[in-house]
Amino acid sequence: MIRTLFDAFVAVALVLGTGIARAQATPVGVWKTIDDESKKEKSLIRITESGGVLSGKLEKLLDPVTAPDAVCKECSDERKDKPVLGMTLIRNVRQNDSDKGMWDGGDILDPNNGKVYRVRLKPIDGGSKLEVRGYIGTPMLGRTQTWIRSE
Repeated sequence: MIRTLFDAFVAVALVLGTGIARAQATPVGVWKTIDDESKKEKSLIRITESGGVLSGKLEKLLDPVTAPDAVCKECSDERKDKPVLGMTLIRNVRQNDSDKGMWDGGDILDPNNGKVYRVRLKPIDGGSKLEVRGYIGTPMLGRTQTWIRSE
């Protein structure tokens, strides 16, 4: 009897744990970006979902070198000369139809150089990290950063 209760408890715990892990395996949340070269924390990006479409805004600057009133001088679209803080960097990303663990189809802006790249987002490590791949043309021609979930 005790063994049966224990087995039932373990089964329920596993089901609940799997549900929690899946709930976190999404790009929605706040992510800490890491500089490729210095490996220092750069910013916090908040990714939100509305109607199945993801977007990401720069919520906080963590790098003391970046001025809090920095603007995107190199941008060539409607974001030109706008404040980087609060700027939407990720736009129009949707869950991939054939791979539900990946989100793509949108773009990402690098505010340092004003370039806009296609983007692919993939939660890893149970949703605690996010692979962010920016590319031109095909994903093979790009660069991947790993962001860390902040909340």
